[in-house]
Amino acid sequence: MGILACAPVFSDHMVLQRGKNINVWGIAYDGWEVTVSINGVSAKAVTKNHKWEAVLPPMKEGGPYEMTVSSNGETVTFSDVMLGEVWLAGGQSNMELELHSSLNGEEVIKNIHDVNVRFYYTKKNAYIDEFFYADERNSGWAAASPETTWAWSAVGYYFAKKLSEDLGVTVGVIGCNWGGTSASAWISRKMLETDTDTKSYVDEYDKAMEGKTFESYCAELEDYNNWYNEWQPKINEFYAENPNGLWEDALAFAGPCRYPEPLGPKSPFRAGGVYETMLKRVMPYTLAGFIYYQGESDDHKPNMYYKLFKMLIEQWRSDWKDDTLPFMFVQLPMHINRGEEDRKNWCLIREAQMRVHQTVKNTGIAVILDCGEYGNIHPVDKQPVGERLELQALYHVYHKIDSNKAYGAIYRSCEYYEDGILLSFDHSEDGFEMRDAKDKGFEIAGADKKYCPAAAQLKGDKIFVSSHEVSDPKYVRYNWVNYGEVTIFSKNGIPLAPFRTDRSDLD
Repeated sequence: MGILACAPVFSDHMVLQRGKNINVWGIAYDGWEVTVSINGVSAKAVTKNHKWEAVLPPMKEGGPYEMTVSSNGETVTFSDVMLGEVWLAGGQSNMELELHSSLNGEEVIKNIHDVNVRFYYTKKNAYIDEFFYADERNSGWAAASPETTWAWSAVGYYFAKKLSEDLGVTVGVIGCNWGGTSASAWISRKMLETDTDTKSYVDEYDKAMEGKTFESYCAELEDYNNWYNEWQPKINEFYAENPNGLWEDALAFAGPCRYPEPLGPKSPFRAGGVYETMLKRVMPYTLAGFIYYQGESDDHKPNMYYKLFKMLIEQWRSDWKDDTLPFMFVQLPMHINRGEEDRKNWCLIREAQMRVHQTVKNTGIAVILDCGEYGNIHPVDKQPVGERLELQALYHVYHKIDSNKAYGAIYRSCEYYEDGILLSFDHSEDGFEMRDAKDKGFEIAGADKKYCPAAAQLKGDKIFVSSHEVSDPKYVRYNWVNYGEVTIFSKNGIPLAPFRTDRSDLD
């Protein structure tokens, strides 16, 4: 017997992308000619350096099929293979949050029937060692059922379920995410080093490893893990008894927090770490596009996020050899920790995300400002998040709806008057809905940039804002807070995106 094998991302129950060349790859002995066949269509490749890659021609949706990979008398067979739409779901913990942990998740799981969705979870490994490949071989695709969906990404599930219903095809999701990761963890070290600012993430890693051997780092990591295994149950105990307790009280009960783990070769948080150990493991599986939910772990460098996020999109598209590959992503919702000062760092992350949408081609932004929860960085209602991502895909990729169904209002321009400022928006043709709240979220300022709460009047597809405290208004901002009430929505139920008109501090 030889060593003929496909990459672990190929398995029974997989979904292959319809309408595009399909990349299939794996290992074999040098010189072996490998034939990949499905539904009467074949492609061949010759193994070099123990690796081969075959490219099947575009095919329409359908299945279930059997796919075979054959060479030198050996055959690998995959059953129950579907042709449909394939999306990669990337990001950190809010993309990772499992279906059973989401709002009504357990009830949803019990009632999953005839859901034409399949899922592959990239193994969460931050370090390639002798156990890595064995663990990876245990991965595989699964079709949606009450038995399989427990740990699926809730956002990924709701996105794919709605997309499958609207397109009438099987939708496959490749989950590739890790809680707590910066965008820098999903970009190659080489790419990060091309820019002075983003190189700082690499420099932080190198500094953390200065003077350490691999053995001393491992000892430090073991000490951290021992602490964490004692500390985390105490934190859980505190919040079980005090659901609305303050973080400082939790620390007084459990002891100081040492998170995150030490940076080193085994850390998923290191620059380029999970890019190497996760993303590259499913690259270049043929995709319709990416969905992405991340940004929380970069709030310590919010002014850098625009550049970092653009770099990530560039990296991923380059790796998949398609500089127009659709990239649909989530703008962060409202959030603040209990008792925390509002540093407005999440405002800057949201602004950076909107700038990326407005400056990078073939991107869509799902505005979920209303989906946040006070004191909870992991809001549990993920259905609207997944479905708003799906609206973006329906508009940008599949051209099934117009922009006014996909988007809520997004700030475009303003006109100045003696008594206020008239705001104009994209995607506001149907007007607005203002929900009851004392504070409408608008602030206005003169040339001194001292902001005061402003009154807001709906004027059809425009909004007029004013304040008796500002006689010569120059600037407006809306929901420029980490956490606050969300009061203004488009008629389609999507909230007005936060914004500020003064962007003089931006590049």
